[in-house]
Order: sequence, then C-alpha cells, then structure tokens
Amino acid sequence: MIEAKDNNHSVGDGMQQGLGYGELLQVPFVFSSNGDRFLFHNKIATDGIIEREICLDEFPSPETLWERWCVHRGLSVPQQKLITQDYYSDGSNKTPRYYQLLAIDKTIEAIAKGQNRILLVMATGTGKTFTAFQIIWRLWKSKAKKRMLFLADRNILVDRTMTNDFKPFGSAMTKIEQRQADKSYEIYLSLYQAVTGNEEEQKIYKQFSPDFFDLIVIDECHRGSAAADSAWRQILDYFSAATQVGLTATSKETKEVSNIDYFGEPIYTYSLRQGIDDGFLAPYKVVRIDIDKDLEGWRPAAGQRDKYGNEIEDRIYNQRDFDKKLVLDPRTQLVAKKISDFLKATNRFDKTIVFCENIDRIICRSRF
Repeated sequence: MIEAKDNNHSVGDGMQQGLGYGELLQVPFVFSSNGDRFLFHNKIATDGIIEREICLDEFPSPETLWERWCVHRGLSVPQQKLITQDYYSDGSNKTPRYYQLLAIDKTIEAIAKGQNRILLVMATGTGKTFTAFQIIWRLWKSKAKKRMLFLADRNILVDRTMTNDFKPFGSAMTKIEQRQADKSYEIYLSLYQAVTGNEEEQKIYKQFSPDFFDLIVIDECHRGSAAADSAWRQILDYFSAATQVGLTATSKETKEVSNIDYFGEPIYTYSLRQGIDDGFLAPYKVVRIDIDKDLEGWRPAAGQRDKYGNEIEDRIYNQRDFDKKLVLDPRTQLVAKKISDFLKATNRFDKTIVFCENIDRIICRSRF
C-alpha cells in the first residue's frame, strides 16, 4: 500500500492515511512518499524495526515483499502455487471487490494449509455467490479440488447461480434434480431438499460415495447446517472428509444452533455497517408502525376455536407469540397493506425483501 504526497510534504505525512487503508485491506506493508524518499512501515518486520526511511532505489520489489509474506505465513512452495492461482476473468471490468478478494484469499490460504471447516460471514447484497464462484474456480483450475458441491435451500438461487456467476464452468457443471445422481460431472449444484428426504430411499446423496466430493460450499448455512439434527447436517456429516465452506450473512448462535460450533470462528467478516460505510450497500432507516394487537396484545373470547377447530388457550398473546404460536390473519393482511402503501408512496418498483415466518405468510404477503 503506497500513499503518495507531493514534495511540499514531509516523507511521513501520508503514513496515517496509508495505515488506515492498509488496515482495511489487511496488508502488512505500507509506504508513504513525498517523491523524494519513502517511509516504509513493515508490520511483520523480524528485526524489530517496524518503520524506517528508505531511498527511492531501496524500494523492495514485489518478489521481495511476497517472499517476506510467505515466510511470515509459513507457506510452502506447493501452498504458494495454490494461493497464486489466477481468478476467473472474462475480460470485462467485473473484478472482485476488495472485501471479496480478502474473503477469497483467506479461504484459499486456509484450504492450502489443510483447514477443512471454514466460515465466511458477509452481509446480504455483498456478493457471496460470486465470492463462492471464485473460490471454487481457483480450486478447480489448480486441481486442488476435483469434485465440488454447491448447496442452497431455494431453487431460484440454484438456477440463477448456474446461469450467472457459475456459467463459466460450462459442461463441467450440473444440477442434481429428479432425484438422479450422475457421477460424470465435476461441479454440482443442488437444493438440499433434492438430495435428502424423510425416507432412506429418498436420500439421494448416498448414491455418491462418502469421499466423492472434495469441497462443499453451503449457501446461507445459518438456515440449517448449524443444527445437529437438520437435513443439511446429514449431508455434511456423510461427506465429512470434504472441505466444507459455510456462507452466511447472519451467523446463528443460540443454545440449540451454532455455526461457530460446527465451522469454527469466521475467517473473514464483512458487516452490513462496513458495506454501508464503503458505499456498496444502501443505508437504511427504520419505519416503525404500531399495530394495536402488538401494543395491547390479543386474548381469545371464551371457548374460541382456531380454523382447525382446536380451542385456543385462554391467555394474552403478544408480539413474541405472533406468527410463531399464533397467526392472526387480519394482522398479516394489515402488515401486507402497510408495506404496499409504503411502496406506493415511495417507489413501488424498488427492490424489496420481506422476511416471513413461514410459507403461509409468504403466500399471503405476496398478493400485494
């Protein structure tokens, strides 16, 4: 990282600014210059001299800096070969953003060093799928991993991934569907529902040998893979010899469910706040709408029954119960109307995400 000023400044005037950039990019070497000399800040210096001035002809070459970095990280020659595998590029201007580069590089280095459980936490909208593609591409091209599985929990995510980010894999790629396991491909994409089920014969993943996949990438891993009794964990446990990379925007940590317990601490986190500060994500504001039942609670009439004929327990229900233990259809319709009214008053064609408790709520709320 080089921060340059004109020679009306001292050689170190740009150092603090450079160190800020260096911290963001997580680089160990930072230079400040006024065009006459350099101030070299070396975070991994072995001689105890972290910062010193150097002449222009003393500026270290990229090869020298890379050698110092490899020694510091303890990287062997084979590990360096994997780490320096090129990214995919189609010649366009689409290149990974700095935080995606960090997530990709840290993952590749962890795999090169033999780490088999990896967690990446990246905010929604920051390109987790593109990041996953570059990780898989580099491992595939370097032949470090030969057969890889990308798991998601929604069909649209799998189809969109195949036609967009993963398109360069071409004929080497397939989608597992119709409960068929074709073993002639290298890159597999699947819904976890497509390879598992309640009955033993529905567990299509068992048509593959436990060591078939070298790498499994689990999109939105907080949804299921963290729970020991989930269908996702059945798949992951079956392919336990594979390197497994979990991607999530919201790492789940409760008494019952833990991403960290399974994958370990995240090797990289790019937060919503950082994405907003960097300008990659739009800032948000909270629009609070108070619904009478949320404020006052709701209590059934004596002997009142639900639509299935079951008597409703006589007590006061509040926000913690709604859409979990109790669904009030008029309340759901009101929420949908409030969202619709808000969109109509702003820009109804803006991108919008509505988080729902269950499928019934999604069906109801999609009608506006």
